[in-house]
Amino acid sequence: MLTTWLLIDGKKSKKPLTDELGSTKWNESIASLPGAHLLQTWQWGELKKENGWVAQQHTWQNDSHQVAAAAQILERRVQPVRFFPVLKIQYIPRGPILNWGDDLLRQQVLDELQQNAKKSGAIFLKMDPELITGRGIPKSPDDQPDPVGGKAVLDLVRRGWLFSCEQIQFRNTVWIDLARREEDLLAAMKQKTRYNLKLAQKKGVSVRIGGEADFGMLYHMYAETSVRDGFVIRPEAYYRQVWGTYLKEGMLEPLIAELNGKPIAGLMLFFFARKAWYLYGMSVAEHRDTMPNYLLQWEAIRRARLHQCDVYDLWGAPDLFDESDSMWGVFRFKQGLGGQVVRTAGAWDFPARPLLYGLYMRVLPKVLNIMRSRGKAKTRALVE
Repeated sequence: MLTTWLLIDGKKSKKPLTDELGSTKWNESIASLPGAHLLQTWQWGELKKENGWVAQQHTWQNDSHQVAAAAQILERRVQPVRFFPVLKIQYIPRGPILNWGDDLLRQQVLDELQQNAKKSGAIFLKMDPELITGRGIPKSPDDQPDPVGGKAVLDLVRRGWLFSCEQIQFRNTVWIDLARREEDLLAAMKQKTRYNLKLAQKKGVSVRIGGEADFGMLYHMYAETSVRDGFVIRPEAYYRQVWGTYLKEGMLEPLIAELNGKPIAGLMLFFFARKAWYLYGMSVAEHRDTMPNYLLQWEAIRRARLHQCDVYDLWGAPDLFDESDSMWGVFRFKQGLGGQVVRTAGAWDFPARPLLYGLYMRVLPKVLNIMRSRGKAKTRALVE
């Protein structure tokens, strides 16, 4: 479902869409917007339909009939526990997409999203846009607060949005600027990273581009990784669906590191709107001393540049930048690749029905803990 609003002189009028919307048209309409993201693509909305969500696409046009902002809203009905009322929730993964520094546009988009949440009967609307609030590690010499992000966050608070206790995506991440020569990208890496990269090559590790036939092997490796590192993953069918969809669209390349023809590590490299993402990484416990992940990331950087990407998002950095954070080790690895920390506003909730929202948020953590425990047990049984 697509709804388009035409913005003229600060006034909004709903404009019906006369032709059928397809994946190509939607993706093209958002690709040029600041902060365009893989999780706002048509394919992601279609995938979520298979998991109980309904995808709604909204665009805002300027007086030149050009798309100035967009949001793909996922909506579903939930019943956290038995005898609890069935509730409707909304979520905009990595959206809305717009120039957050345009005050008038930001007000119009937020107004409409809040009104839409109330009219639909949703208890809350969650969003986690790529709204940058700063770069670099906080309180370090590289710390660069972003005034646009800071102003937008204050606006959310003024409007009654709440910083969510349920953060779906990573709040912080690491970006690598790809608009440099290969030798400059290598020079930007930490010395230890370059050493390990050369070590992998010396040990005979090679990297190939995989295909759908590799999905079973990659999932099993991913399951082994999740048990070893203590995070929860979904059933194999889910990843086959995600990977297969984006592979078919030419928006994914599975990269597989091998030693003597045996797969020992892998990653899924996604592409959209001149940007690349490292969303899933996996490895076996054996042969870790050959440093396959360093060579994998270097090949991912090279492949992303071949796909004319300007940025490589390594997808995830700590909330707290010290050794107490569970992601500290992974972050140090990513930092060694020469990337820059990018901090975003994180997930924010608009409580369209405050009383039910408060009740839901009290029940949700208990339900999630049970689901995570069950998920870890199933994955552990798979790899043991």
